[in-house]
Amino acid sequence: MKPLTFSILRLLSDGAFHSGVTIAQRLDVSRASISNALRDLDEVGLTVHKVHGRGYRLPDPVHWLERNTILKHLGKEARNFNLEVLDIVESTNSLLSQKAAMVSSPGNDSIHVIAAELQTRGRGRRGRQWHSGLGDGLTFSLLWRFQQGASFLSGLSLAVGVAILRALRSIGIKDAALKWPNDVMVSFCKLAGTLIELQGDMFGPTVAVIGVGMNLKLPDTIQARIDQGATDIFSITDEMPDRNKLLAILLIELITMLREFEHRGFAPFQKEWVDHHICENKPVTLSLPDGSSQEGIVHGIAADGSLLLQTAAGTHGYSSGEILLCRMA
Repeated sequence: MKPLTFSILRLLSDGAFHSGVTIAQRLDVSRASISNALRDLDEVGLTVHKVHGRGYRLPDPVHWLERNTILKHLGKEARNFNLEVLDIVESTNSLLSQKAAMVSSPGNDSIHVIAAELQTRGRGRRGRQWHSGLGDGLTFSLLWRFQQGASFLSGLSLAVGVAILRALRSIGIKDAALKWPNDVMVSFCKLAGTLIELQGDMFGPTVAVIGVGMNLKLPDTIQARIDQGATDIFSITDEMPDRNKLLAILLIELITMLREFEHRGFAPFQKEWVDHHICENKPVTLSLPDGSSQEGIVHGIAADGSLLLQTAAGTHGYSSGEILLCRMA
């Protein structure tokens, strides 16, 4: 999408009709360029009504992320953040990872966060694409510096899930659950996911780039691209959350968790994670990185976040893989 497209959509965010002449005059562009800029919006989950004699209208306006509003919701924590809000990026994780060396320099103690209205190449685990449209979710990445090495960070992705769960429960979504290793679920449908990428030396320090994607109100065109059961907050609560406020809530829960994790590791979060695991004590099929699969019954997680699976050959821990099927016991 072009910068002009975002400028037009912001003008249309009041939900009223605006004539092509008015838009062209406001933005100092031709009417033809307006028409061109609004093509193919269905690809990002938006529909613009065009009515002869009345102009253009956005029937479901975008609730834009506003940096200053987010900082206001962060309260006293705002001074600890270096927050960027961008219209469009390929991937917030990729961009923040590229900036990691610069923003992780000695004396730079700010918590760097990049949030985007639209990702064109959002990434999930195992090379999957994270599908989202414009303004229908939250996609952001946070950078955290650990003095410890990567081995200390085992279980970090699970602790991130706990932080997200706490944020959701604080806004009234009490039935949110977790699925190993990094999915946040409601009624066995995926609501949010995370992707953590590490940079650093074996014995530290380590930089963690924590990416979060959350569905707020998925349009049908985006939902059709998702190859698994998915849900969104609008479907659960019947209302669209305040994106700026929710992002601030998520950031506060994440840094609260990270401050504890850097001193105590995963241990303080282990029981809470197990208590909310949607597959706990249930038969599952686990897909392994080598392409094979393993069936068994989930019996908790180890101190390093490994999934404990009771199989015919005994109980084994799995540090990587994905639960493909979680059946009722």
